[in-house]
Amino acid sequence: MDRIVFFSESQLSGRVPRDFENARTEFGWSIMLDAEWCPIGRKPEGKIDLGIIIVPKSNPNLNIGEFKKICDKVAIMQEGPHWYYQDYDIPQQFNFVNLLMDSDWVYCHNESDKRYYEGLGCKDVRVMRSMMVPEKLEPSKKKSKGTIIGGNFVQWYGGFDSYVVAREIPHPIVAPSMGRKQEQESLIEDITYLPYMSWREWIKALGNYRIGVHLMRTHAAGTFNMNCGFHGIPCIGYKGLDTQELIHPKLSVEIGDLPKAKSLIRKLNDDEVFYDEMSKMASENFLKHYSEDSWLKHWRKVNV
Repeated sequence: MDRIVFFSESQLSGRVPRDFENARTEFGWSIMLDAEWCPIGRKPEGKIDLGIIIVPKSNPNLNIGEFKKICDKVAIMQEGPHWYYQDYDIPQQFNFVNLLMDSDWVYCHNESDKRYYEGLGCKDVRVMRSMMVPEKLEPSKKKSKGTIIGGNFVQWYGGFDSYVVAREIPHPIVAPSMGRKQEQESLIEDITYLPYMSWREWIKALGNYRIGVHLMRTHAAGTFNMNCGFHGIPCIGYKGLDTQELIHPKLSVEIGDLPKAKSLIRKLNDDEVFYDEMSKMASENFLKHYSEDSWLKHWRKVNV
């Protein structure tokens, strides 16, 4: 496709550079596709072959007809878990599903999401894998004894699940500060919280830790699990998330299976051969499924 434009609530316009400081996965997509950004409500000039709409969670009432006037094809990109729209009021829920149906196709994060949207009645659903563009960033070669958990103590991130598992071994526990972090989390004595930081700062900081635990039942883009793979950090996580199952298949457990997760973290801590095997597997699977070349190969496969 000649020209692709992402429409979102972000106020960014045009292209972002490869070393963009906050190159989260959606910006990784646009870099890989040489795509532009346009804030929803503005109209880019010129012909657009494909418009990809990231529907704002807080304002899903969009008129897809306005996008079809300026784009040959219009796709909806999943934002958050596939069930998120069910927190809207009843008219908005039906409006959102109609928005999906009226698009030319739907992009989603995981194979499990693909099945869900097909079940809703969407005729064309395509997985757009998560992506990171580690421009001038190198995988870490030297890791501490620390365990990093992937989110805060809210249902969205499942921080308590990760914390319970991380406490199974005598490593210092570290956690990032996310947008949903609660004030009382600072009172938890055995967790050190990283400050809020840019994406590039986060990738550098993550490389310092030996084991990742991200028992997040909210399945969305799965960037934590993917970022761990970049550094060769074994990550224990729940099944149903492509980045977890493709990069860390032997460390993936059923949702709620804390005993299995505890067993795995003890083995990672006690069995050096197993740890090295899981670290090597994570690095190799990251390259196999989430390197720039492999991402483009998958993109072309699902967008024939």
